[in-house]
Amino acid sequence: MVNSERVVMRVFTLALSIALAIGAGEILLRVKNSSMRNYDMEMWKYSRELKQRLDNPDLPFTHVTSRTAQLESVEIRLNEVGLRGAPLDPAPQGGRRILFIGGSTTLGWGVAESDTVSARVERMLTEAGEKAQVLNGGVANYNAQRYVTRFFQELAPLKPTDIVVNFFHRDAEDLKVERANPLLRHSQLAYTLWLASQRLFERPDEQGMAEHYRKVYDKNSHGFQVMRQKLRELSEYAKSNGIRIYLTASPDVHNLVDYKYGFIHDIIHEIANEDGYTFIDLLPSMKGRSAESLFAMPGDPHPNALGHQLMAEAIFPVIHQPPANK
Repeated sequence: MVNSERVVMRVFTLALSIALAIGAGEILLRVKNSSMRNYDMEMWKYSRELKQRLDNPDLPFTHVTSRTAQLESVEIRLNEVGLRGAPLDPAPQGGRRILFIGGSTTLGWGVAESDTVSARVERMLTEAGEKAQVLNGGVANYNAQRYVTRFFQELAPLKPTDIVVNFFHRDAEDLKVERANPLLRHSQLAYTLWLASQRLFERPDEQGMAEHYRKVYDKNSHGFQVMRQKLRELSEYAKSNGIRIYLTASPDVHNLVDYKYGFIHDIIHEIANEDGYTFIDLLPSMKGRSAESLFAMPGDPHPNALGHQLMAEAIFPVIHQPPANK
């Protein structure tokens, strides 16, 4: 009996020690990450605070509505339809309602709302004498399948006069639908350990990433075919509804000096021509610049305010329609 009591006590002590260690690790991580300088953890918080899961494999999550969060020390506010920005005003009478759709670059991850490409384009159009409202429909961790599906399910009632598809390399990838995991959703420690385990096997160098994307953009790859289908569906909808459509190609800003992904821009240009999009290549506006000058913060390769300024300056001349009396 005494031996069995000792075993029980040792098991209890071990379990208690493990629980205390896990609790201490969780607390220390949360204190450390309160600086908002950990890109991965800020994305984790974004998923918790500003996204909601959907029972749809083509659109596994979307934005919540009417909520605000501080992420990477930047306020991201979502309005009543889940767009980043202020509550939605009516479309300007006799003017344009321009909707940007895309992933985290379109959202303006790590960038103040007023510095995003959509906000900048709206100011530029207004200063040029146009009556225009520009809406930010970006959602992080979206590909073309997801943002086009979201448009049809949630945003089409906005009746835009123009749609700008802000395309990035990842938009042709076949993204996994992650199953809900309460432990990963609520524990920073569990998420950090899970992420570290994933990256043990996912650390390709620059050349390896280029090879990866050549496979992604093979015309027989599943992700590529789904992307083509979705962009074609959007194009056909736009044509039947008199909507002007634009397709940008946003560059990866890791290395803009010896750029490895020009072939993707060529493919997107070809798709734009085939489907009736006006193509806007954003690479020339950034090529040759250092990664450090465009990173949202160290370790976060999303374009910063300067990057969004350069994108807006490239997009504005293409979509600007001077008033008839000028």
